[in-house]
Amino acid sequence: TMKYATKPFGTTAATLATLSLLCAAAHAGPNEDIVVGQCAALTGPASALGRGMQAGLKAALEEANAKGGVKGRKIKLLSADDEYEPEKCVDCTASMIENSHVSILAGYVGTPTAKVAVPIVQESKTPLIGIFSGAMLLREPVQRYVLNVRASYDDETEELVKYLGDKLGNRKIAVLYQNDSFGLAGLGGTEKALGRRGLKLAAKGSFERNTIAVKSGLSDILSGNPEAVVMVGPYKPVAEFVRQARTAGLKIALAAISFVGTENLIHELGAASDGIVISQVVPSPTSDLPVAKAYRQALSVSSPAEQPAYTSFEGYITGRLLVAGLEKADSLDDREKLVDAIESLTEFDLGGMTLSYSGTKHQGSTAVFMTRVSGGVARSLNSSK
Repeated sequence: TMKYATKPFGTTAATLATLSLLCAAAHAGPNEDIVVGQCAALTGPASALGRGMQAGLKAALEEANAKGGVKGRKIKLLSADDEYEPEKCVDCTASMIENSHVSILAGYVGTPTAKVAVPIVQESKTPLIGIFSGAMLLREPVQRYVLNVRASYDDETEELVKYLGDKLGNRKIAVLYQNDSFGLAGLGGTEKALGRRGLKLAAKGSFERNTIAVKSGLSDILSGNPEAVVMVGPYKPVAEFVRQARTAGLKIALAAISFVGTENLIHELGAASDGIVISQVVPSPTSDLPVAKAYRQALSVSSPAEQPAYTSFEGYITGRLLVAGLEKADSLDDREKLVDAIESLTEFDLGGMTLSYSGTKHQGSTAVFMTRVSGGVARSLNSSK
């Protein structure tokens, strides 16, 4: 089999020849299942995020299958573990395209992993729908085969700074971030939001991916004497940071972006999660919106043991977009037609959340929903575009 180099992703004649064979191989016969591949963290300290996206995607696809599938064809989800490690994501993506002959990828989790998958996706012309990441590098410039659902980290950090700074009056804001492309995306977004207000970052501290080694990051942040901290990381290291910060007597405002995995953070911290502000990119999974009701119904059928959660709700919305694209596509065996179909969904109303796409816009939503944890539940602060 062919190995994809993580970087640089060279375009050799041999590569292109192999990829054209892959594309040909991935076309299913007219009565076969449409196979959707997912590479995500299914084990390790970020595994709840991968499993959440998987559960939501599965719920949406099984909901469609129960209604007869798309044009008589069933959709099958094939998920594999990349442990939230870029090298493993490269291998997983290559294997999905080469060995499993998937024609669509969806529900990837994380910036560092998606970043290395994108060149493969672009070169093999395999649509990748709904990455659990808000990084700008997945959004600008628009890449034909990368179709984002959620608001960006720039959108989220703007709303967090608006709340922590403009509303609560904190002028000294620090950032805790994961030391990779994901953390830097959140850090950069916060700095841009502060810059628009004539403010500078008070301090910053970092930790390494797939670790909870936040001690030196905390001391770097404490040195800046901040009034608020924006935390850019998944639930395990963020929970550890909150515990250590509270032990150190830090009584300031703490906020996290959606990638944290809200319910997992609350589970890790218990009562210590009270007061944490979290920006979300989908409405509350327990709300009365038609899309939330449909999600809960589909989830209860597909994964009866799963509790409704923000991450799986995002997976479900991703699955609904994928199904809508397939239903609108002129051909189920031509990926170009699927991309064209999604680009034609200029106002796709799911019932309380609308996604809009075009040839020059591959991010369906810019909506950010602000929540604050109280009594073990993330409660709405306000919602804004």
